[in-house]
Amino acid sequence: MEIIHAALVFLHLLGMAGILSGFLMQLMTGNAKSPKVILHSTLLQLVTGLLLTGLAEMGDDPVNHAKIAVKLGVAIVVTVLGVLNLRNPATKLAASAGVLAILNVAVAVFW
Repeated sequence: MEIIHAALVFLHLLGMAGILSGFLMQLMTGNAKSPKVILHSTLLQLVTGLLLTGLAEMGDDPVNHAKIAVKLGVAIVVTVLGVLNLRNPATKLAASAGVLAILNVAVAVFW
């Protein structure tokens, strides 16, 4: 079970890195593929986050449901921003997704 947890955490962190790199790609170069990078990375983070929550629920340790609710809410907003950015690429949408991804990391680390 530990290897599954480690693999999911690895993929979850890759998703966060993808959101930030997609944001920077769009901000610095205006690359046409950056909205897809942001969207796929947000979906990766959303799915792996849900799977990690499921694994945590199966364990013996207590789960902080308030923290998970906040992180899920932020992840859903980032996903919606990723979809909107794919339909109509805008730097403000990508910047919002990047800032919210950083907020989600802060919630994960400091809460």
